[in-house]
Formats: sequence, C-alpha cells, structure tokens
Amino acid sequence: MEYPAPQLEISSFLELMKSEKPVLVDFYATWCEPCNYLDEILTALEKRLGTKATIMKLDIDEQTELSQHFQIRSVPTLMIFKNGELKWRMAGFKMVHELEEEVNNFI
Repeated sequence: MEYPAPQLEISSFLELMKSEKPVLVDFYATWCEPCNYLDEILTALEKRLGTKATIMKLDIDEQTELSQHFQIRSVPTLMIFKNGELKWRMAGFKMVHELEEEVNNFI
C-alpha cells in the first residue's frame, strides 16, 4: 500500500479534509515496525470500504509541520476527518474489522 502524501501545508491538508466522505489519516514513520504492520491492515480496509472513504498516509519525518500541529507524540496515530472536522483519533492500531467499524460510524 502506497498512499504517502506530498509535502503539505496545514491549510492544504485541512482543505483536503473537508470531504463529505471520511478521510482516515495514518501518521507513520518509516522506522516504525507497528506502522509497517498497519500497512497490511489499511490495504485490507481499503478493499472493504471501496470508495466510501479515503485513506491517506503522512510520514511524520517529512510532514513535520502537520505532525507538530496535530501534536503527534507516537506512531502510528490514526485520525478520521469529515467535513473539515476531526471526528476520531487514536494512537496505535486496530484490526481491520475494528477500523472498518470506526470509519463506518462517519459514513
């Protein structure tokens, strides 16, 4: 799964989050082993959700401004945005069916 975002300004990122469908954002690091495991889960989640939601990955070492803005203290950190609002946040990861339930709460 490859969904890394290009370098984004906070304003550009927030504009992308204004979608009416949920956007699941994975703040990760290339050196983070649990983040690598989460890739498999997000790939399976994408297949389950289809076009009902968007998945985006942000490397905290490349997206330092966004990481600081959202006070990312551990990776992976997952967030769900909808209509420009942060709806859900957690550090760590869940299994694919659990993440699907979280996203489906906002569809």
